[in-house]
Amino acid sequence: MKNIKHQIFYLLPACLLLVYSSCRKDVSPIKEVVTPVTPPTDTTVDPIKGFYLLNEGNMGSNKASLDYFDYTKGQYHKNIYGELNPEITKSLGDVGNDIGIYGNKVYVVINVSNKVEVLNAKTGKRITQVDIANCRYVTFHNGKAYVSAYLGVVGDPKAPNGAVDEIDTTTLQITRKVTVGRQPEEMAIVGEKLYVANSGGYSPPNYERTVSVIDLASFTEIKKIDVAINLDRVKADKYGDIYVTSRGDYYDIPSKLFVIDTKTDAVKKEFDFGVSNLWIDDDIAYMYSYQFSYKTGKNTTTYSMLNVKDETVLNTKFITDGTDALIKVPYGIAVNPVTKEVLVTDAKDYVTPGVVYDFDPSGKKKWQAITGDIPGHFAFAY
Repeated sequence: MKNIKHQIFYLLPACLLLVYSSCRKDVSPIKEVVTPVTPPTDTTVDPIKGFYLLNEGNMGSNKASLDYFDYTKGQYHKNIYGELNPEITKSLGDVGNDIGIYGNKVYVVINVSNKVEVLNAKTGKRITQVDIANCRYVTFHNGKAYVSAYLGVVGDPKAPNGAVDEIDTTTLQITRKVTVGRQPEEMAIVGEKLYVANSGGYSPPNYERTVSVIDLASFTEIKKIDVAINLDRVKADKYGDIYVTSRGDYYDIPSKLFVIDTKTDAVKKEFDFGVSNLWIDDDIAYMYSYQFSYKTGKNTTTYSMLNVKDETVLNTKFITDGTDALIKVPYGIAVNPVTKEVLVTDAKDYVTPGVVYDFDPSGKKKWQAITGDIPGHFAFAY
């Protein structure tokens, strides 16, 4: 039942926001743990110095945490935030939902704590926080950070539409806000347009089914693209297309993957399989699906690859050594753009520490490390 409960919590995130804001406990910072996992990388060949991994932590537990892998030393640093920022009494906060690096700053989106933590990318030290209620995801463009946010409460048929806040990355002040659809999720920017997946996840079965298109110059919603219900992920390729996932309704409407042509702002193709998360690197989309059905009461897991240039599914896999059989709940994915190594996280039972796996380009495991609870979001540091 734990898997089912977690699916519900993250389908309807922050639905108990007011309750948890008033009663969650302060947790003493956990000490950093450093583990050697692989030989150091030659930084003259690979300019990537490391990556941050954000662990969500269960809602209400105040256990969001931040890890760092150092390529230059081959070391995995678990729980870096507390020791680097001991003056922050509640540590990182409640439910880490997204992370991104822009310039010399790290932006960590903490959903239930209603804030974006801004850190120094080189030191991990906290610079400030930007308060945004029920914030979800972050993306960047031309000196600005864009953060999607839910509004309203679960089950309210009159809940207001969500919003996207614009943050100036120099002043770290919110400069503009635009209204989008209900419960917006991931975003992607192509040209001067911001694409936002609207889920409507607070009011099933009355889900949203559109992608909002925002003109960045005027910061207004110029149109909505009808796609499918309960949208979630949005990733852009280098050919002017975006890949959008639909989670379906977990009963009769299946999860699917859609391709939108940003030149016409229309759906150009759909794939009849579900995708929980994906990472596009060069011409390849690395994808996994962890799909739950209320009809069967079971989860189904698949791993696949897709060529985004010609939009065809490949017969090859990015895990070839059988390690996929050990991954209980795939929860995060990233691809090193230089080495082409694939990183996959396992959330396990959602309440105990997870695992991050590193696979070489042939699909064989290079190393693994213990993470915080519910590891899910990567950001590479150059």
